[in-house]
Amino acid sequence: MLIPILHFCGDCEDAIRFYENAFATKAENVEYRDDNKIVHAEMIIRGQRIFLNDRFGNKNKTLDCAMHMIITFNDVDELLECYGNLKEGGSIIDPFRETPYSPLVGNFMDKFGVLWGFMAVSQ
Repeated sequence: MLIPILHFCGDCEDAIRFYENAFATKAENVEYRDDNKIVHAEMIIRGQRIFLNDRFGNKNKTLDCAMHMIITFNDVDELLECYGNLKEGGSIIDPFRETPYSPLVGNFMDKFGVLWGFMAVSQ
């Protein structure tokens, strides 16, 4: 099993609340350090277990990253609804468009510096 880890710069708790709303999920196994920063948390996003913590992070919100989270959706409406929940404070990297392999695909960085790719798998 491969489990991605999302690192934050001290705002993991805010990110968890943001993602709980955006993806209609709940964080589990949240563990705090003495300074109230998160050492470990887990979340299921669209069937994939994700770990989250307050370590490293993308504090400069650069595109120089080694990880890009790609999420597939059953249809365009589902994709757009989820994107609507995540776009606040973020920036579009590749505008959404139709491709030979997807009716809608695009990339954006959320307000926490996480790079997301959204792709619809059918119309």
